[in-house]
Amino acid sequence: MMLGGSTVVKSQTSLPTQSHLKENVVYGMYSGLALLMDIHYPDKPNGYGIIFIAGSGWRAPMGYDAAPLKNSPQVDLYCKPLLAAGFTVFAINHRASPRFHYPGAVEDVQRSVRYIRHFAKRFGINSEKIGAVGGSSGGHLVSLLGVLDGKGNPNDPDPINHESAKVQCVVARAAPTDLINGKPNGKDSTWYMAVSGFMGMRLNDSSAPIVHKAYREASPVSYVSADDPPFLLIHGDADKVVNFRNSEIMEQALKQARVNVKLLRINGGDHGADFPGAKNPPDYLGEMVLWLNQYLRNK
Repeated sequence: MMLGGSTVVKSQTSLPTQSHLKENVVYGMYSGLALLMDIHYPDKPNGYGIIFIAGSGWRAPMGYDAAPLKNSPQVDLYCKPLLAAGFTVFAINHRASPRFHYPGAVEDVQRSVRYIRHFAKRFGINSEKIGAVGGSSGGHLVSLLGVLDGKGNPNDPDPINHESAKVQCVVARAAPTDLINGKPNGKDSTWYMAVSGFMGMRLNDSSAPIVHKAYREASPVSYVSADDPPFLLIHGDADKVVNFRNSEIMEQALKQARVNVKLLRINGGDHGADFPGAKNPPDYLGEMVLWLNQYLRNK
């Protein structure tokens, strides 16, 4: 699956080599719509970058005053330990439903990685080792960043699109990894509304083969191969929205491909950034940092 735009974006020479926060950096344009990211710089940078994608159900409010995805409370919760560990964090917006559908969000997050990699020296990070962290729909998107080939297009007029969009380490929380077989056991409408909104089509027993094909193409588990980066999967086993089975399916596929993977099970944890209802949860934020240190920073 070839994903990526061809819009030329000029170099932004105003980006700082170091500060605490650089807001509203334009990493691409889509039909005149600016794709924005916030860059969170640590006090003591370790030279490695993390793209962070908050969960949103792939959906964004339509109002002009709607809070952007990059300002989600999830950013504060997960970025604090990352910044404390010295990682430079890139929190991004992406196209979302109901206005946009698959593969728009995937193209955008790939574009963000290409942009970060192209200007890595400016950001003070290693262009060959970029990690990705995300939850729920964001977990789905960072998983795709890990498993998709992500090759750049050397013939694109925009040099940013020459870069690879593949990341070198993934931490995915409550990620929908199999949009066909990972649906919840019950009739909770949240999953079905979010996924059908993202896909722009509803999947059911009477759906046409082309719909099934699109759902398979949008599922990270469909692309797992031996050259994929290490995956840390974090998931509450009482998740009523994204069934825990999604992480089990992904773990099994990665193990079969001999990819380093760990599934951190949060006992009693429901869907949410802090796993509501969890019983004596492990230090999942600490596990995230350990995973990135082990597989991103270390050789």
